[in-house]
Amino acid sequence: MLAKRTVEQLRNVGFIGHGGTGKTSLAEAMLYTAGATDRLGRTGDGTTVMDYDPEEIKRQISINTSLAPLEWQGARVNLVDAPGYLDFIGEVRAALRVVEAAVVVVDAVAGVEVGTELHWRVADEYHLPRMVFVNRLDRENASFEKALATLEEVFGNRLVPLVIPVGAEAGLKGVVDLRAEAAHLYAGDASGKWEEAPVPDELSAAVAKARERLLEAAAECDDSLLEKYLEGEALTPGEVTAGLRQGVLAGTLVPVLCGSALKNVGTRELLDAVVEIFPSPADAGAVSGRHPRTGEPEQRRPAEDEAFSALVFKTMADPYVGKLTLFRVYSGLLRSNSDVYNATRDRTERIGQLYLVKGKHQEPVAAVAAGDLAAVAKLQETTTGDTLSDAARPVVLPPVQFPAPAYSMAIVPRSKGDEEKISAGLARLTEEDPTFRVRREAATHQTLISGMGELHLEVITDRLKRKFGVEVNLEPPRVPYRETIRSSARAEGKYKKQTGGRGQYGHVWIELEPLGDGQEFEFVDKIYGGVVPQQYRPAVEKGIREAMQEGVLAGYPVTGVRATLVDGSYHTVDSSEMAFKIAGSLAFKKGAGEAHPVLLEPIVRVEVRVPEQFMGDIMADLNKKRGKILGMEPEGRLQLIRALVPLAEMFQYAIDLRSITQGRGAYTMEFVGYEEVPAHIAQQIISQAKRDQ
Repeated sequence: MLAKRTVEQLRNVGFIGHGGTGKTSLAEAMLYTAGATDRLGRTGDGTTVMDYDPEEIKRQISINTSLAPLEWQGARVNLVDAPGYLDFIGEVRAALRVVEAAVVVVDAVAGVEVGTELHWRVADEYHLPRMVFVNRLDRENASFEKALATLEEVFGNRLVPLVIPVGAEAGLKGVVDLRAEAAHLYAGDASGKWEEAPVPDELSAAVAKARERLLEAAAECDDSLLEKYLEGEALTPGEVTAGLRQGVLAGTLVPVLCGSALKNVGTRELLDAVVEIFPSPADAGAVSGRHPRTGEPEQRRPAEDEAFSALVFKTMADPYVGKLTLFRVYSGLLRSNSDVYNATRDRTERIGQLYLVKGKHQEPVAAVAAGDLAAVAKLQETTTGDTLSDAARPVVLPPVQFPAPAYSMAIVPRSKGDEEKISAGLARLTEEDPTFRVRREAATHQTLISGMGELHLEVITDRLKRKFGVEVNLEPPRVPYRETIRSSARAEGKYKKQTGGRGQYGHVWIELEPLGDGQEFEFVDKIYGGVVPQQYRPAVEKGIREAMQEGVLAGYPVTGVRATLVDGSYHTVDSSEMAFKIAGSLAFKKGAGEAHPVLLEPIVRVEVRVPEQFMGDIMADLNKKRGKILGMEPEGRLQLIRALVPLAEMFQYAIDLRSITQGRGAYTMEFVGYEEVPAHIAQQIISQAKRDQ
């Protein structure tokens, strides 16, 4: 049972970094060292607290953000383990939105990787204090010095080591604590047990140099310490810690620690640093929001006696308790079995049992207070991004800003009759994952699912099978082409059918001409006299509209046409609405075929953000995709490239961009209109459509 902690005794910490750097293993080692678990879970065995989803166990990667609390030095540390793979960047944004600080985990062999840079950028957006943990120092070719050098090259000289390793690769024995000037030698059995020893002679010069750097960095963060340091007085470990804390909270310092999660080396030093140096929710101060009705600014202090406010940052489908809503309490107190106001949706929700979350397990609690990360089951109206608050003092907090999906595929059931189950399953999955979208493309009659990449959509389809019992295939989306005409034409449509009884007779003449200004269709009635009776004219329009849905070139809908009904004839007995509808359809097909029909393709406005070194390759690739470059401009450390590109060339762009930029690029796109397809490409599309008929 976790002890109740004051807001000053809480630490909410996100674990971020490139995929495969060992974030989950490090969290497991911390939980084990702190006594929160009785065994050291391993991702390779599928026994970790954090990676418990069947998909995570199967793939041996984190897919979801997971929570687990531990107790250390009289504080509660809430570990928030975020996925490292780029397809799950939405989970990273949600995790970092609700913590006060982040631990960036770096591989001692690979150094700074793409995910390190992207996650660091998100932490910058949220102005989060952070530390770096150089992990996997027990691996072959691991080097703390090289990893530190790459960190300084990319992120500047704010980084300052708190420890340096004792031994290297398979001979990793422990770390030297630079604040205490003592070696911590670990048992080597992954128990996390260590004993203090003098600094090894071979490391004395390196320790002296690193400690001087540490003392100088700490002193520069506090005027009184700087004065003492410059006068040659010794700084105590407590003073060094206080100086470091000021620097970390101000964002001018980033402490660096190191070790091995698998060997459980360096874990205790990280735990100490998290509790002693990282901010509590009280240090982070009041949060700002707005009143849901007046729009006026509102603030909430991180205190139990303040009006309640909380932000929902994740929704999960739990197999035992149903829909589970995870939220961060920013102010006040919330009790189990009470009512709360959803200020985002103007709804009152009934709160049942509240829980503190530890991986897949939930610990029931009577109440949660400012600073807590908690969960509640079976909320009816509330979704990710909503604010829960006191009805008497409502507030809406800024929601998590999720990236728009960048990769789409068409979803096709493997078995007939599964459409309803697929629809229900997809609806549930969109509730869980704000970076996943579903839409029906009317023009191509396809259901499209969109996510952050191939792996993301693979995971979605696997979940559909596991949770909802339906198997699907993914296919490339069809392009919603359109057809139009470039000249005018006059055409006759006559439908005459004689049977034993009453026959069918409809006869019209129509004139077709192109419409400008993006208009889709206009029907003009220019019948004088009664050559086509009034009651049959709407049927003519209906027949034309239906014929427009099938086109005359490749079966795509026709747009940008004015159809004028100018003449015709009727039979007093045999004419009917159906006959005139068919006549209108025949006239349109004939006229459209004579009015120089052309194929149109959708065009999207694309904005690509990339580091400068990739600009040339990106522009060459966009030109190859028939894009028109509109302009370029710097945007912080990135370059923004704007272009107009045919949608047909963009379906695989998420993969292409990731390949060209090694994952460092991002893009958005929006539909802007239709343009004529180049003749040689149009001919290929038309030929393919005829083969498919």
